[in-house]
Amino acid sequence: MTAHTTGMVEVLLVEDTPEDAELTMRTLKKHSLANNLMWVKDGAEAIDFLFGTGTHAGRSTSNIPRVILLDLHLPKLDGLEVLRRLKADPATRQIPVVVLTSSTEESDMRECYALGVNSFVSKPVEFDAFMKVVGKLGFYWLLVNKLPGL
Repeated sequence: MTAHTTGMVEVLLVEDTPEDAELTMRTLKKHSLANNLMWVKDGAEAIDFLFGTGTHAGRSTSNIPRVILLDLHLPKLDGLEVLRRLKADPATRQIPVVVLTSSTEESDMRECYALGVNSFVSKPVEFDAFMKVVGKLGFYWLLVNKLPGL
């Protein structure tokens, strides 16, 4: 369940755990919020997708997501480094980033906010609670939140 890399992407899900990704996508789809979702499985692919490089070379970078759901503990390039690169580049700085992570570490939260994250959410362990959180995140960031030029 991913958008074509040439089509409109509203949600970029950066998650290496297939079960968490599937549950997130299923919840967003249940609320009709996953029609234009792209799932990438590591930080390096997220950077390639956003900047049109590597495995996503040639992708139009004018099509920016309305929100990025970013896990912190990722292979190849961790979520903090992805966040650092996004917020350092004028082309991607304005994209809202929601860290959706299993981490409950105060230091992770502080570093994310220092780097410019828009929201930090610890993933609930319980299935129903996880689905409620993801549904509320999707509703807020896709339907309630307003972005300039969109």
